[in-house]
Amino acid sequence: MDRFDALQAFARVVEAGSFTKAAQTLHMSKTTVTQLVQQLEARLRVKLLNRTTRQVKVTADGAAYYERVVRVLADLEDADTGLSSASTTPKGRLRVDVPSPFARMVMLPALPAFHLRYPDIQLDMGVSDRMVNLIGDNVDCVLRGGEITDPSLVARRVGDLPIGVYAAPGYLARAGQPLHPRDLVDTHHRVVGFLSTRSGKTLPIRMRHGAAEQIEVQGRYVVAVDDGNAYLAAGLVGMGILAMPQYMTAEHVARGELVPLFEGWQCDTMPMHVAYPPNRHVSAKLRVFIDWVIELMAIHAPMPNQHTPA
Repeated sequence: MDRFDALQAFARVVEAGSFTKAAQTLHMSKTTVTQLVQQLEARLRVKLLNRTTRQVKVTADGAAYYERVVRVLADLEDADTGLSSASTTPKGRLRVDVPSPFARMVMLPALPAFHLRYPDIQLDMGVSDRMVNLIGDNVDCVLRGGEITDPSLVARRVGDLPIGVYAAPGYLARAGQPLHPRDLVDTHHRVVGFLSTRSGKTLPIRMRHGAAEQIEVQGRYVVAVDDGNAYLAAGLVGMGILAMPQYMTAEHVARGELVPLFEGWQCDTMPMHVAYPPNRHVSAKLRVFIDWVIELMAIHAPMPNQHTPA
């Protein structure tokens, strides 16, 4: 039995909750992963996992052992990356998940410079607005807009996205230009709905005028989506009024494809966070990736005030 492979297999099964998922992320067969864990249990003479036909649960002994295994694997990775020039040149595969508009408009255009700086980092990038199970999907970190409410995650605030309200000229030609946010309430006007991945409901538009006047608008819609690129596309073809980050709309406003609405009103900014599991080792490659994201945010959406990381 290769003890390193056995420890890695056991840790991945605990994180994924499944031998099948663990095998997929390790690029091994399910049989091999099963045998490695069985051999580890036989050597320790302790039952680490309870297996049923539907799920795998870690035992009390297994949970205690897992915490130590994670530290051992992290120490081994640090030992590897600490040799020669590896400490200044992080290397290895990094699994991340980022929102599709941010990936398309900000991260991917800047990726060649990141690769020149860190040529030995291999990025496996999930591009979506879906909720990601960091443990089950074996993802090192996610970049997400909004507040991070999951107490099981470590979240670092990396920036704030300014939000604006817009409509396409074609929409305004048909429906007229609303002059006040309340014009979107129980009228003929329509918004493009954005579906929350947490609740499945459309998100309201929150605006304020100075310190005294605030309003929250739900609005009526004929189409609602759960992806930022689709949301923008629906607004561009005149399906309704949008509330979205300014970095996504700046070029369209400059070309006259979107018109800013409600002068003097401001939307709350959208906080951006990098989140990762508390038991996931913050390796050198993850640290430099987070630092790079902070650099990108400083360029595209600088925070007006300094925030303490969450």
